[in-house]
Amino acid sequence: MTAIIVVVSGVVLANNSQFGGVVVLENLAYDVALSVRQAQVYGISVARFGEDTFSAGYGISFNLSSPTTYALYADVYPSEGGDGLFEPDQNELVQLSTFNRGYRIADICTTSSLGVETCGSTSRLDVLFKRPEPDAWLSANGNSCTLSTGACVASATVRLASPRGDTVSVVVDANGQISVRKGT
Repeated sequence: MTAIIVVVSGVVLANNSQFGGVVVLENLAYDVALSVRQAQVYGISVARFGEDTFSAGYGISFNLSSPTTYALYADVYPSEGGDGLFEPDQNELVQLSTFNRGYRIADICTTSSLGVETCGSTSRLDVLFKRPEPDAWLSANGNSCTLSTGACVASATVRLASPRGDTVSVVVDANGQISVRKGT
């Protein structure tokens, strides 16, 4: 009888830890989506940046070379010398967020205006919001979308992974829509 209780308890505890890991991953994905939304709100409402309150865009930068962090930043408009990309020495870092316990950015996928999705070749994504529109300027691999609209992508997916390999995606569309997709 004791052996049966031990086996059942072991199965329950193993499944519980797997479930807990998925819940933590989903919560991280929602935190990332909320950070993107925060950049969007800052961009629309023009949170103060330097001395000029009307010439700043706010964005989120993801970089696979640092898969456990992402940055919320402020950038001046291109007419003021900005390019919409996060460069630590040229932008104001508003917040740096870090994943812990083995959670990370596993992949960044982009979708072109023709609907072609590409994964595995995008190592960097900068998502910028400029006043007064809620639309996102999506720049991949350091190619500035704000300086060349031909470099813009239609949507981007940031795939987050748990230490066990579970994945959840945060999707940002050029129209400003932000969503979380489980199991992708």
